[in-house]
Amino acid sequence: MIGAGMLSVLLLTGGSAAIVVSEPQVQPMHLAQLTIRQTVIVRVPTRGTNAPAPVEWKESKGPKCVSMSAVAGAAVVKADSVDIILRGGGRVRAQFEDECPALDYYSGFYIRPSGDKRVCAGRDTVHARSGGECQIRRFRTLTPVKSTKK
Repeated sequence: MIGAGMLSVLLLTGGSAAIVVSEPQVQPMHLAQLTIRQTVIVRVPTRGTNAPAPVEWKESKGPKCVSMSAVAGAAVVKADSVDIILRGGGRVRAQFEDECPALDYYSGFYIRPSGDKRVCAGRDTVHARSGGECQIRRFRTLTPVKSTKK
């Protein structure tokens, strides 16, 4: 039996028979290349500034950069800083070069990580949803202060 798409020809010559099978027709193959270029924008929802802070924090020297994969959330605490809540419960305060009142206008802001997927002090900015941006001056590590009040 000859499969579909194959052509068979029976030739009769001088009392002998021969079957000639031709190759299946090959369809031309078309190739294309698609390149996708995109920018990742991480929207970090914030906690309202009117809510009281449940814990007092002690600031100490912080890292130069924070990996975006470690960020779990954020809270606007002052006009010149934002607390970044890390996965695992740690906190880092991003202090800005100047006050950044645009962050209070809408709830939320954007951080655009660079190609290394980190946000670094002295290099990166926080983008307010209203269009303003604030340069990050430094990061400070936050440690909860045990309250002496009872």
